[in-house]
Amino acid sequence: MLPEPRLAPYPDSPCRPLSGIRVLDLTTAVAGPVAAILLGALGAEVLRIETPWARPRTPATSQPYRGHGPDEPWNRDARANELAINKRSVALNLTTTAGRETFLDLVECSDVVLENYSPRVMGNFGLEWEALSQRNPNIIYVAMPAFGKSGPWRDRISYGPGIDAMSGMSWLTGYADGSPLKPGNFYCDQNAGLHAALSTVAAIMARCRVGGQTVELAMLEGELQLIGEAMVGQQLSGREPTRIGNEHTSAAPHGVYPAQPVLGDSDSWIAIACRDDSEWEALLSIWKNEAVSCDRRFATGLRRWRHRYELDVLLRAWTTKWNPVELSECLQQAGVPASPVMGARTLLRDEQVQSRHSVGGLEHPQVGLSPAPQAAFRLSETPTPPKNAAPLFAADTVPVLREILGYSEERIAELITSGAASDRLRPR
Repeated sequence: MLPEPRLAPYPDSPCRPLSGIRVLDLTTAVAGPVAAILLGALGAEVLRIETPWARPRTPATSQPYRGHGPDEPWNRDARANELAINKRSVALNLTTTAGRETFLDLVECSDVVLENYSPRVMGNFGLEWEALSQRNPNIIYVAMPAFGKSGPWRDRISYGPGIDAMSGMSWLTGYADGSPLKPGNFYCDQNAGLHAALSTVAAIMARCRVGGQTVELAMLEGELQLIGEAMVGQQLSGREPTRIGNEHTSAAPHGVYPAQPVLGDSDSWIAIACRDDSEWEALLSIWKNEAVSCDRRFATGLRRWRHRYELDVLLRAWTTKWNPVELSECLQQAGVPASPVMGARTLLRDEQVQSRHSVGGLEHPQVGLSPAPQAAFRLSETPTPPKNAAPLFAADTVPVLREILGYSEERIAELITSGAASDRLRPR
């Protein structure tokens, strides 16, 4: 049996780099929320501005409810909670005059507005850069359009898979005899979120010199940073780069190989790469296959690469007899880059992840202790662990209006009654 994951709560960190910075987060989907999560981890107070009807009222899946508290599916949706950590939830209806005016009041006492709509949307709200900067000349307005705010595709909308396709990433992903494939996760979104957070921090640092400014992060251009080798290769050779799956352009063996199923898993895999003769010899010291050692097809790196398919057949027959964790340990000790292929279940229980507290727990009022990854960077003097689990929907509307804007109870009640703001999920 695999041990249970240790989801110890993260310690509080009162000293964070962006403490005192307030971000108004208008983003949806994945890329924008990821940027706001990072800014929150760095210490910014992130107010997630949602429409009063933003969450589904019925469960997204048929999975049994695990948690406690009232039966409110919109507060225990896994994706929504994953993308709302480090934030507060404020429900405003920006299609109303009172909702827009309340948002502009928040702009006056904030530092950053972050949005990832198509370019026309903020103008339709009457909340374009000119309107925001008129209320706060020092505001930093970060936009994350799919293709940028200029060019023939300016007004097109897209999610990550479309950007993967447009950027060339999908063309390069897949096997040589197969079709282009979408990368397995929200690769484009995570990459764009990191770029947006970095550029926001840069604009904050420059504000004392230039004041407020706009930051434009085209998601397409963020992903173009990842395929530079393919573009240079095409320019130099004139040939279109091809899909190679798990292969390498010159090294062999290089791939993912089946291993003995571990208890509880239907299949298991191990990644192995040999870049030179020394690593090949190290692999042979564990493999101990005399026939392979003496086979002239595998005598040099070039020959191994030319006969990589035959070599992979032999290697797979050997790796299937091994536990992937044990084999990777043996190969690593011999000097061969190797690692078991882990799913989420085994990753949460991995000793490396647990020893570094890479994934800890955040206490959600309706879900309980839930896994939340630590930021990939560690700052020794200003730590940045996740601050808080996802808030309940609209839980911070009234406190924000009262404490940050200083609205009276009568004015808050009027906003809620009129539908310009909300303290709970409303039907559309």
